[in-house]
Amino acid sequence: MKYWVLVVGIWWLTGLGLPVPVAAQVIPAPSPDTLSSTVRRDSLRLVVRRDSLRRRFDEERMLNSLKAYTKRKTIAGKVASALFNFTERREDRAGLDAVLLDRQFDKHSYKVVRSINIRTLDAFGFSITDSTRIPRNILEKSGNALHIKTTRSRIRQVLLFRVGEELEPQDLSESERLLRQTSEILDARVFVNERTSSTDSVDIQVITKDVFSISGSFQLRDVGAGVIGLRDVNFLGQGHQIRNRFEYGRSDTGPGAQTWRYSGNYQVPFRNFIYAQASYLKETRNEETVVRLTRDFYSVNTRYAGSVSFRQVNGIVATQGDGTAESPYLFAPQRYNVQDAWLGRSFQLTSYDLGHENPGRLIVSARSIGTNFSRRAYPNDYNANLLLGTIGYSVRRYYKDKYLFGFGRTEDIPTGTIASLTTGYELNERSNRRYYGMRLAYGSYSPQRGYLYFSGDFGSYQRVRDQDWQQGSLGLEMLYFTRLYHTGNYQWRHFLWTRNVIGLNRQTGERPLSIQGEHGLRGFQPGELLLGSSRMVLNYETTMFTPVSFLGFRMAAVAFADIAWLNAKNPNQTIPLFDSPYTGFGVGLRFRNEYAALRTFQISFGFYPRGMSAPNGIRIFENSRPYYDFSDFSFNQPGVVRYQ
Repeated sequence: MKYWVLVVGIWWLTGLGLPVPVAAQVIPAPSPDTLSSTVRRDSLRLVVRRDSLRRRFDEERMLNSLKAYTKRKTIAGKVASALFNFTERREDRAGLDAVLLDRQFDKHSYKVVRSINIRTLDAFGFSITDSTRIPRNILEKSGNALHIKTTRSRIRQVLLFRVGEELEPQDLSESERLLRQTSEILDARVFVNERTSSTDSVDIQVITKDVFSISGSFQLRDVGAGVIGLRDVNFLGQGHQIRNRFEYGRSDTGPGAQTWRYSGNYQVPFRNFIYAQASYLKETRNEETVVRLTRDFYSVNTRYAGSVSFRQVNGIVATQGDGTAESPYLFAPQRYNVQDAWLGRSFQLTSYDLGHENPGRLIVSARSIGTNFSRRAYPNDYNANLLLGTIGYSVRRYYKDKYLFGFGRTEDIPTGTIASLTTGYELNERSNRRYYGMRLAYGSYSPQRGYLYFSGDFGSYQRVRDQDWQQGSLGLEMLYFTRLYHTGNYQWRHFLWTRNVIGLNRQTGERPLSIQGEHGLRGFQPGELLLGSSRMVLNYETTMFTPVSFLGFRMAAVAFADIAWLNAKNPNQTIPLFDSPYTGFGVGLRFRNEYAALRTFQISFGFYPRGMSAPNGIRIFENSRPYYDFSDFSFNQPGVVRYQ
């Protein structure tokens, strides 16, 4: 509730509204017969234009009044100056056009790296594009005093080149992108010192800006109950990540109940983009341990990728009861472990463009998954070994732009094409099965037209004995967001996202689909259990980035509309469009601090006409995870089509 009061106060102070841009129209010369109607149209257009100009004038007047108040020498003025920041960033003044990264440094390919000069900047008060900016207030200086900068050795781990080696094509642009994708670095620039470069060697400059890596959270749910979180995504400046979450005072009953829950994760990066990870979860009726060693296709030029992991689960799960009201569910112990390993190889294709390499890659990979049960709870709990093989084609290109999901920082936009075929064979205790799957995806970006991504995948098992198809899944997805629009100091985009999952011959006892949260309607809490085998979702959002900055958090206004179909009432219908849809509408305020590890939180007001647990269908909720995200065009481990 305290966040909501804060948000309302900020909204009132800034006088925010949603300006409606009026498109310019070309009006032909009127004929004598239509002169009167033309005059009426011109009068109406003049009124609309005056209303739009008046609204914009009122907004600018409110902002200018608040700016003037922050410049007062009084105590209240100094407090307002510390809270709100209206200084236009140099990055915003200069702008950042979308740049294709593929051939940005082609003229330096195959030159010898003579030296690498690395400069790391603290999280607060510094700018990667303005070397004259330094911390000016006590908040920035105090934050930097508590922060440990990323070490140069960690930066060198991410770079794709070394001193004395030749620069491969795209090494510079790919290194810059990979630095930005790490959790501990906000932004990065990797470029050649043109003043000292020669025809056969170069000196390379690397500049990075950190995020404030330590973050914590506390949520008081009740007297004697709450949640404590602590994490550090750059422990001792080495890129180690530590995450801990502890819940206490939980009210739980039944066998194996406990009043607390703990989850922890520790990840260590090594050279050549190898990561070691260990995680542990302990909660009521469930204990899970995972250890993993991975190396992905992190770059376009990566040749080998793979991972090995071990997962052990020990718990008590709910199973179907005897059908009576007294015992609708029974609890049964379940214990199993999973051994997972895969290896992939990328092959560069022949280029017919002299001077430039072929961006396409042919990738083959294989995977082995072994599942062993020592305690079984469900009829489908059986030991199995699944062998998978994938062959695919991938083209990856990256653009960099801003005001996509961040609030002005440089963002990398993946585009390209991916196509893959997967086949496999499962040996199990009941009946051996074959697996067939395929995936197609395409993405493009233009500063004038926006971003478009669509993908489709299909996968299904087939029993060897009777050729019966099982556990099939068909998925279709499309994400589109418009170009960036400008009105004064405001920028905004429109987002449209649709996701469809169709279940085919699913088995009894599988985890079904829902339409809650990130899988359907944001903020939706149904009053009854809504589960199905097929789901179709359409999400729309408008995000307006404002010039207001509050304690380092920049603010955006959000409006959304969601609609989802689920065959919960008619499970025999494969296509859920015949059922009545569930909808959600709302507005919210999003706050984002680009310099902190926990960057975003959002307060939203939602209305749900049907199916909501609240009788009036209204809910105020908060979340800290972005609802949308990019899908990369790199190959991951071979696997079955995800059904969730």
